[in-house]
Amino acid sequence: MCRWFRETGISWVWGIQNLNVFRNGSVPARFVRSFRPAGLSPAAVRGGGDSRRLKTHLRPKTLNLGSILALQLDVPVLHNLRLTLEMIKWEHSIFALPFALCGAMLAAGGLPSAHQLIWIVVAMIAARSAAMAFNRWADAAIDAANPRTRTRALPAGHLTPAFVATFVVISSAIFILAASQLNRLALELAPVALAVLLLYSYTKRVTRWSHLVLGFALGMAPSAAWIAVRGSLDPRILLLTAAVTFWVGGFDVLYACQDFDFDRQSGLHSIPRYVGIRAALRIARGFHGVMIGLLVALLIVFGMGKLAACGVGAVILLLLYEHSLVRADDLSKLNAAFFTMNGVISVLFFVFVAGDLLLRK
Repeated sequence: MCRWFRETGISWVWGIQNLNVFRNGSVPARFVRSFRPAGLSPAAVRGGGDSRRLKTHLRPKTLNLGSILALQLDVPVLHNLRLTLEMIKWEHSIFALPFALCGAMLAAGGLPSAHQLIWIVVAMIAARSAAMAFNRWADAAIDAANPRTRTRALPAGHLTPAFVATFVVISSAIFILAASQLNRLALELAPVALAVLLLYSYTKRVTRWSHLVLGFALGMAPSAAWIAVRGSLDPRILLLTAAVTFWVGGFDVLYACQDFDFDRQSGLHSIPRYVGIRAALRIARGFHGVMIGLLVALLIVFGMGKLAACGVGAVILLLLYEHSLVRADDLSKLNAAFFTMNGVISVLFFVFVAGDLLLRK
């Protein structure tokens, strides 16, 4: 840690709450020991010959600790971490997290404890981060050959394989730690869940049904959250696991249509490669139809009310809109269909289910 701070050029920063920078870019001498951006001499910090460079570094009039650290994003560790977070699209954890929270609330019959919620969220984010980073690491050569993905951080050389592998190990360790804070069964099953999440990355090399393997990897979330709350598994929650499996499988089929030509040329397996784009779109619609049927069954077996039924209705409407965005001869709106609509679907379903459960108490 000390070495990291020396490399960033930040020394004795913890005692400073704010740095008041004069309009002309000079800094009082008493701040020289407290803050010195990397590459600048003490004379420059005091307003010496390099004061123009200092102005560039310290443009805001007031800098708190967060701003100081933000100015140091050119430091290798922070720079690599930012690239890694962009690479794994950590914000897209929103896809599976709401379904995990649904599983947790169904298990608790309302709100789980704060302890359970915190560690479920930590486990979800850590598991997904490990899976996405491992996928980028395992597919680096494939991504480098694919025109659509060759600008990703690893094939473009912005990150090293060693750094990404380290990130996978750390994320996996955090996931195991989170499981250990929940209950014994969660901890015992954590390595199994990790194996599914990581090994998915190789399924596209061997089977066209990798879309459903990915779906199951995310579909484990509600069942895992149930186990986190109850310490046991109820077969009823498997309906939600199956629903998420077909939901993710459906939109992954849509997404794979973008790589139809590349998959054929490179020998990778996918449903669009074998049946064509037009038929693949029909299969994706079929997967999502199965998802709706499973959600209806979920509502029945848990005896849920009208508000949850409205949630399923909202999912149906959004899926119809999503499929209207994509045609066999026009995939230009696929990114909007994939990222935006699926995030909205998972959040809306959670809101309706959570509302139904809380109003029944």
